[in-house]
Amino acid sequence: MLDSLNNHLNEEVYSSYLYLSIASYFEEKNLKGFGQWFKIQSQEEYGHAMKFYGFINQTGGKVNLKAIAAPKTNWKSIMEVFKETLAHEKHITELINKLVGQAMLEKNYATNNFLQWFVTEQVEEEANVEEIINKLEMIGDNKGGLYMLDRELGARTAG
Repeated sequence: MLDSLNNHLNEEVYSSYLYLSIASYFEEKNLKGFGQWFKIQSQEEYGHAMKFYGFINQTGGKVNLKAIAAPKTNWKSIMEVFKETLAHEKHITELINKLVGQAMLEKNYATNNFLQWFVTEQVEEEANVEEIINKLEMIGDNKGGLYMLDRELGARTAG
């Protein structure tokens, strides 16, 4: 279980790194609101990694940090970014579900309890990205709509 938790800590750090790369991509395109949304998303993912870090240490385990792969840095469209973001969140959900299954199989009740927060969080993560995809589909090529969505996403604050 400890190896799996350490592997997932690494996945959360990668998520943070990926979303920071996406934030930079949007800022280069002068879509600062989209960039802000992803900067906060990056901070959230780093926070998730730190929850794993804390839990591993609190339960007497040893944190084993691994190399972080370089994230993608360029996309063809805003929609591509969000579709890939949704796919990434679904991947993280699958990994969390595997961790829960492993904890249940090993009768590791403390880890199972710890992971339940992440189960709920992943439902929210996927829903948030799907909502943005739906808005992008409604907007289509409308520059005014894109401007408004950029402003809306830029209003996001860390919470």
